[in-house]
Amino acid sequence: MLDGMFSFVLLDTRDNTYIAARDAVGITSLYIGWGLDGSVWISSELKGLNDDCEHFEVFPPGHLYSSKSGGFKRWYNPPWFSEAVPSTPYDPLVLRRAFEDAVIKRLMTDVPFGVLLSGGLDSSLVAAITARHLAGTKAAKQWGAQLHSFCVGLEGSPDLKAAREVADYLGTVHHEFHFTVQDGIDAIEDVIYHIETYDVTTIRASTPMFLMSRKIKSLGVKMVISGEGSDEIFGGYLYFHKAPNKEEFHQETCRKIKALHQYDCLRANKSTSAWGLEARVPFLDKEFINVAMSIDPEAKMINMDQKRIEKWILRRAFDDEENPYLPKNSAKLTVPGGPSVACSTAKAIEWDATWSNNLDPSGRAALGVHNSAYKKNSAPNGSVNLTPNIVDNVPQMMDITAPGLAIQS
Repeated sequence: MLDGMFSFVLLDTRDNTYIAARDAVGITSLYIGWGLDGSVWISSELKGLNDDCEHFEVFPPGHLYSSKSGGFKRWYNPPWFSEAVPSTPYDPLVLRRAFEDAVIKRLMTDVPFGVLLSGGLDSSLVAAITARHLAGTKAAKQWGAQLHSFCVGLEGSPDLKAAREVADYLGTVHHEFHFTVQDGIDAIEDVIYHIETYDVTTIRASTPMFLMSRKIKSLGVKMVISGEGSDEIFGGYLYFHKAPNKEEFHQETCRKIKALHQYDCLRANKSTSAWGLEARVPFLDKEFINVAMSIDPEAKMINMDQKRIEKWILRRAFDDEENPYLPKNSAKLTVPGGPSVACSTAKAIEWDATWSNNLDPSGRAALGVHNSAYKKNSAPNGSVNLTPNIVDNVPQMMDITAPGLAIQS
């Protein structure tokens, strides 16, 4: 019945039994270890277990551990977990309401807060909904009705420009932080210490978020709302262009959500927690995931004949001509430039044999994925026909909340 992000150990002092549990998709971090004397150790960081445990491992998301049974039980059993392909027709208003509810739910706070705004689709929608619904909340009465937004990037980077554009449109108090390549290199050792992984793309994406979190906390802000999870739910990564059918597409999104605790959730939680900052992620709201993952995956697939680019159903859900959520720009800016197979699971490598030869996990390592998908469905004169509309026009720049944001020169 718990709805939110959590990791806890609950002790029953009557008989000294206990249960430990972790939230549905592993937004918060948790590990479990066993000592040589049979003791059980539970910690939110590996550092708490390393010196005392013979063996330790990730505490699985959506599970509880009971001292009585001495084992795990999965308490999170959503319909999508079986990876069976759903068939509910896509209804943009249902999806919109579900996501608005997820964002509004996270406005319950008694500390100064803001939103992470990269200018990409996901963070921009989070910011737009937050800005609309902040007035009248307890948080607005305490801290003011004008939303604060935060962005980090290299000087002159396109994500900074896109974030400013969205911030100006939404009327947020915008805070833009800059870092240099050397700043990123100097921070890597601390980043690895805090996030406790050597996964390349996670370290790369964690570095600017780590640097930004320190600056946000120094302003007195204690909580931020972020856009993690959207690409996993809606197949937003560029390699999804290669999905051979809707069944494979859906099953890959399921695999991605199940692995979030090792990548984006780990990055977002630990990069911010290192500085005492809390990150909330409405895309990973349990009810929203249920709604989004019940939609027939055919609607999520890239289809240029029907003018559907990646995350089309999310864009369409917030396409409101009368009361636009986001500013208009050139439609082509909604599509990230360059080919990529970033962030795919091992199963997705089967979609294209050339991917198996890639040694670099970078989002820009494999050639031909993105451009070829459009060339096959391009207009006779070689141009791509994209119908401009409000949400299609949001710049899809580099997202601080997405794996693959390298330290770029």
